[in-house]
Amino acid sequence: FGLMLSDYMSRQVINAVFPILKIEWSLTDSQLGMLVSVVALLVGVMSFPIALLADRVGRVKAVTTMAVVWGLATVWCGLTGNFLQMLLARSLVGLGEAGYGGAGGAILVSVFPARHRATVIGAFFSGGLFGSVLGVALGGLIAQHYGWRMAFIVIGGSGLFLAVAYPMLVKEPARVGHAIAAIPLRTVITALFASRTARWNYVGSGLQMFVQGSLLAWLPSFFNRHHGMEVAEAALYAAFVLLTGAVGMMVCGAIADRASVRTPRNRLRLPALYALLACPLLITAFAMPPGALQITVIAVGAFFTGGHAGPCGAVATDVTNPAIHATVIATVALANNILGLAPGPVLTGIGADSIGLDHALQLMPLVGLVAAVAFLQAARYYDND
Repeated sequence: FGLMLSDYMSRQVINAVFPILKIEWSLTDSQLGMLVSVVALLVGVMSFPIALLADRVGRVKAVTTMAVVWGLATVWCGLTGNFLQMLLARSLVGLGEAGYGGAGGAILVSVFPARHRATVIGAFFSGGLFGSVLGVALGGLIAQHYGWRMAFIVIGGSGLFLAVAYPMLVKEPARVGHAIAAIPLRTVITALFASRTARWNYVGSGLQMFVQGSLLAWLPSFFNRHHGMEVAEAALYAAFVLLTGAVGMMVCGAIADRASVRTPRNRLRLPALYALLACPLLITAFAMPPGALQITVIAVGAFFTGGHAGPCGAVATDVTNPAIHATVIATVALANNILGLAPGPVLTGIGADSIGLDHALQLMPLVGLVAAVAFLQAARYYDND
């Protein structure tokens, strides 16, 4: 959980300094969106091979190495001098973070019983939102008082501290590496996509992350531009909304576990419900005039936006071989990043350049309707798979 905090603090701190970079480097909203999306793109592309390696050589070793890489890369972000250098540094942040969700999640799945999986994975993944809260809030405060470069250096340094502590505190669980090493790569890939439940689950999770990724990237800028807040204040209000989303991720995961005791497919019906609730709430919120009521409705929408994360991770592990669970959860992360976290911020940024950020954010939640359809399709096959 601590490393998941660090992961997303490093990923999201840049959102807090968007207003500063936009002026200092004369960047467009599309370029700012690229600085967020490039991390998600690298995480998505590299999650599968790195998680596969973690399953074979040891998950704790892999996690430690990844944390060192993203910590150093975050520190480097604070030393860059132009957009291209920052883009490269952010790419290395993504490379370091790739596979962590899969390896960390697999360690937890190996320890907790199956009946608690949605709760445990939801709590683990909620660390991403809590980390986003800390990254945005601390990043904004540090940037306002000590400069935007120091925000990256402090947050990257804290990640390096955790990377050193991790292998001292977390030991390698019961090894499944020998089992997966004996499985041909083609068979592993086939197993990841063999069930229709898994395929629809990946799609639904990825599309719903489009909504969450856009919120993570653009809320500080939205409050800065449309509520007239200073950088630090905008970051704190964005952090409040993200904190609500983090609590929702844990609560919604626990509800899905309880609701699926007698009716297993509720593990997928409830994510569909969460997506259907978040969509109209967010559309309504971003159409409202600036004020406390608007912020409240955004926060309520954010509560449900990430509610699918725990159930989707649990469903993926329910229908696959335990020997490849790091790779399975990494495949969920791949879908989340390729379908959601990578395109969401940059497409919202392109929309903001054309029609304004508030109108772009009104359109963004519609993707959640398609995600709900995918979850309901997965539910049709879940009991059998």
